[in-house]
Amino acid sequence: MIRILLVDDHTILREGLKQILADCHDMVVGGEADNGHDALSKIREDEWGVVVLDMSIPGRSGIELIRLIKAEKPRLPILILSMHKEDQYAVRTLRAGASGYLSKDSASGQLVFAIRKVASGGIYLSPGTAEKLAFSFRQESDALPHTLLSDREYQIFLLLVHGKNISEIAEELHLSVKTVSTHKTRILQKMGVDNLPALVKYAIRQDLIDSGELS
Repeated sequence: MIRILLVDDHTILREGLKQILADCHDMVVGGEADNGHDALSKIREDEWGVVVLDMSIPGRSGIELIRLIKAEKPRLPILILSMHKEDQYAVRTLRAGASGYLSKDSASGQLVFAIRKVASGGIYLSPGTAEKLAFSFRQESDALPHTLLSDREYQIFLLLVHGKNISEIAEELHLSVKTVSTHKTRILQKMGVDNLPALVKYAIRQDLIDSGELS
């Protein structure tokens, strides 16, 4: 029996995931958490077969939480469930220690298979993401600028190119406006651009954002 810990700050989504899993006789949702602190407490206190983790859990970036979980339980499989379709995010989560990455848009059809896959010691990725992952392991000198951003910088980069302003990002990530502004400056410098429109154009060219979202 695969014992699952669901970590997501949206009650409605957790209920939906439980409905998807309700008819699976080889797995059970044994616990839930709506923030990173609660998730770590439950992981320390009990044994789990798989953690299904929302990438945007409050308080910590998904990458940071993955690393904290793996430090506590290095063999515990983590399946990332995310609203982000960007392949580069999947690359970063696997490098941090996750065993799989699933878009929330695909959860209804792929969640059960993905959980079984990672619980058995495998890796779950969509074919397209797997291909991007292979290309990502180039030497750093050949890497694209966005792949050289830190995890926090990349998280803020995606929010910026998806139209969030500094105040909105600060609120969402529980950071100060000054901290986000500093990150934005560093992102522009590392990406070799002078302004946000240029950053957005880069993201579209690299297929990191759907240009239709900006219309």
